Amino acid sequence: MTENKRPNIIFIMSDDHGPWAFGRGSNPDAKTPNLDRLADTGCVMDNYFAMSPVCSPARACLLTSRYSTETGITDFLGKDPQIGLSTDFMTWPRLLNQSGYTTGLFGKWHVGEIDEHHPTRHGYDEFKGWRGGAGISKDPVVEIDGRDQKVEGYTPDIITDYALDFVDRNKSEPFLVSLHYWAPHANQGVTTEDGDRTWHPLSPQDWDLFKDLDPVVPHADYPNLNIPRVKRMLREYLAAVHSIDRNVGRLLDKLDSEGLSDNTIIVYTSDNGYNLGHNGIWHKGNGWWILTNNHDGYRPNIYDNSLRLPAIVRWPGRTKAGSNLKHVVSSMDWFPTLCRAAGLDGFEQYGIRGRDFSGLFDGSQNRWDEQLFAQYRFWDWNQTGASLRMMRTPQWKLVRDMRKTVPDELYYLVEDPSERHNLIDVSESQVIKHREALNSLMREYMQKIDDPDLHLMD
Repeated sequence: MTENKRPNIIFIMSDDHGPWAFGRGSNPDAKTPNLDRLADTGCVMDNYFAMSPVCSPARACLLTSRYSTETGITDFLGKDPQIGLSTDFMTWPRLLNQSGYTTGLFGKWHVGEIDEHHPTRHGYDEFKGWRGGAGISKDPVVEIDGRDQKVEGYTPDIITDYALDFVDRNKSEPFLVSLHYWAPHANQGVTTEDGDRTWHPLSPQDWDLFKDLDPVVPHADYPNLNIPRVKRMLREYLAAVHSIDRNVGRLLDKLDSEGLSDNTIIVYTSDNGYNLGHNGIWHKGNGWWILTNNHDGYRPNIYDNSLRLPAIVRWPGRTKAGSNLKHVVSSMDWFPTLCRAAGLDGFEQYGIRGRDFSGLFDGSQNRWDEQLFAQYRFWDWNQTGASLRMMRTPQWKLVRDMRKTVPDELYYLVEDPSERHNLIDVSESQVIKHREALNSLMREYMQKIDDPDLHLMD
């Protein structure tokens, strides 16, 4: 990294990218040569988690390093345009901007639609993308200079073009690029001939690699799993992932050709995870059954596949090429980590919950708490209106619905990493011991952040 020069930061965030769907994940059919290339020159974070398993709250938590019940965005935004991320919360892009970074956001925002919640109010000098959550994979309508314009082309290619242009114009001084892909989220307003969700239209550069694939189905033994539907969705989903990967390659090439790679921190991750057949469902925290006898019934969840994310960091002078980080890291931890990387201090005054994890890359940070608390408080109108809380250690995981609309869950992750066997009603003493310990920890976290559903704990 260039001496005495603050690093550029490129933060790439896709949408609904499951932890299994890239070259270093568990699905053998994923084709992500450029993410693999990034991993070969950086570090894969094996246990990186969002703080909520759906888009808007996860994004707000990442920006502010606060829990979703603190930001007031506890579920995805869409029905009430007045709800959004208040400027009362400091964001790490705003701190970087105030310290001299030129900042640009290209792609999806989804933490507020009205002007009061606009990205330029939260630290971005430039924004080209979508304030809301709905989108499409070709010929999107994009906000440019405050006006909506239809742009011809495939959506991942378009927003990557914007990011490349921004780098061209700002490469002489420290910059932050937030590149927020819509993919691999399923399209809104486009369906298959029989009315099902789809990822089409897809570029031939991506679809041709998967159109004839007979994909490996996760949890294929799940009772009544709709195998044909899962396979059709998997082919399209993996092609959408490839559309991101192809554009990540364009960005990496740009950094190399401009001589910027040695002074640029690159992060690749997602807002939340995804399921496609896993545990009999598809989608994320607001999951739906994908069974022959239950077509899209509700399945509120905080499965690991909904919360755990692909995460790769290439940080010149800090990460070791081809390495893996096993420690549990959360999306709230980016705030202090990236601010410290930019040479900033004093950000603790903003009440952040995250921790600087940069010392984990070289082993200089010896003490690290591996516990994880997460939330998903549904809006009353969404699915069952569940209010889920999760307490997780590397060995055990407890999920509770404070409103009791779905059963509580307990998993022994050491023997059951896929969360197939719910032990919540098991009466063995050791199981009870761990359940009660996790419940006590959950209560402590809820008390610490003044969780509004604390009174519902029994």
